[in-house]
Amino acid sequence: MDPKNLIKMEELKSKKVSKIVAENFKTAKVFTNYGIDFCCNGGIPLEEACTAKSIDINELLSQLEVELSSPDEVSYQTMSPSSLIDHIVTTHHKYVETTIPVLKTYLEKLSRVHGERHPELYQIRELFEQSAGDLAAHMKKEELILFPYINAMENAKEKGFTLSQPHFGHIDNPVKMMEDEHAQEGERFRKISELTSNYTCPPDGCQTYRVAYSILEEFEKDLHKHIHLENNILFPKAKNMYAEQKQ
Repeated sequence: MDPKNLIKMEELKSKKVSKIVAENFKTAKVFTNYGIDFCCNGGIPLEEACTAKSIDINELLSQLEVELSSPDEVSYQTMSPSSLIDHIVTTHHKYVETTIPVLKTYLEKLSRVHGERHPELYQIRELFEQSAGDLAAHMKKEELILFPYINAMENAKEKGFTLSQPHFGHIDNPVKMMEDEHAQEGERFRKISELTSNYTCPPDGCQTYRVAYSILEEFEKDLHKHIHLENNILFPKAKNMYAEQKQ
């Protein structure tokens, strides 16, 4: 390894997992492969996260180096808040809205056909139904309340005027609510992942079973990226803009 890269890799040990992913989303794949949460519980140093899961940190660092040395993808960190909001809504909110009905249909069928042999399917379906309802309400709150205010702050900053006090008081209030709801969804999907044995179709599972689990796994991965972009990039940008306006 190049000495300069070695120093950079050593520096990552004490950096928070969420910060590493915020700086370069390509690292998310590595953390996902090792089962390290970077969205809801990523506020701990990499070394601590590895210790908690008995992971060889040097092995993980070598995987991170491979990802970091590959060609760059979109830099979410450098996107303006309004551009990031557009991306979140058109990519992740749209994905949730279009995928929920599909998964509901699959899980209803699986419970009906395979529930007697695999009773965990009833709990998986119940958890997903709860998630579907809560996510729909959550995204509406973002699109109708928080996101418009963040866009307004950006517009005010560009045009040099100060916004009046929002009806929700301080920006921390809606942000904290969204973060708490993100954590709730993260916990739900940890339970779903456990109940599905990390989305492993049982030997007697049919094609529908395999497809449903594949889509459910994809849904969780998209949710992780969705939450990461808000918690670790958009919300800090919003808080900084709010603080600047109050100076």
